[in-house]
Amino acid sequence: MFQDYVLKILLTGPPILLALTVHECAHAWTAYKLGDPTAKMLGRVTLNPLKHLDPLGTIALFFSGLFGWAKPVPINPRYFKNISRDMMWVALAGPLSNLFLAGLSALAHKVFLMGGFDFLGYIPGAYRPLSIMVEVSIVMNISLAVFNMVPVPPLDGSKVLSNLLPVRSALSFSRLEPYGFMILILLIMSGFLDRFVSPLVYFMVGLLTGGI
Repeated sequence: MFQDYVLKILLTGPPILLALTVHECAHAWTAYKLGDPTAKMLGRVTLNPLKHLDPLGTIALFFSGLFGWAKPVPINPRYFKNISRDMMWVALAGPLSNLFLAGLSALAHKVFLMGGFDFLGYIPGAYRPLSIMVEVSIVMNISLAVFNMVPVPPLDGSKVLSNLLPVRSALSFSRLEPYGFMILILLIMSGFLDRFVSPLVYFMVGLLTGGI
């Protein structure tokens, strides 16, 4: 039992850490490129996972396989030329980076299926663990992308929706922000969110892989 748990951590840990780290680094890098140096000065434009991970959010992702989070990237929108538009691009950068990683992982998965990476035959026991990590990477990255696009504060989808709404509607929507985390927890605990997120996640996984 304990050995199975340790094995699960070893196989799922690297793709989960990479997915969370790339997601947050993408937010920080995009904000920096759009003129906000805040995250850059705080060392968040990095692929060092220790700079990004939230212990509770990481544990949640390990156990749920779908829902999790990292430390929010600090953003100062006063540096942006167009606050609403640039906030939307910063928000989209995280989910898009996860979709990119999922695509790379799906490509690696297809290479495994076609008998690629022949050199792994010379490394005893290496082929199957790496194949599993690639499969986990596909599911985790798509899960993060889809989950974060749910339009509930503080998720990325809420910032995208705010930019798309008319000004008056966006102001009304922004009043939900203090209650966003509570709403999100209720949606997760009730299973309501899972009924919408899970089918979309596995539909996208199927498109990329043809079914794992």
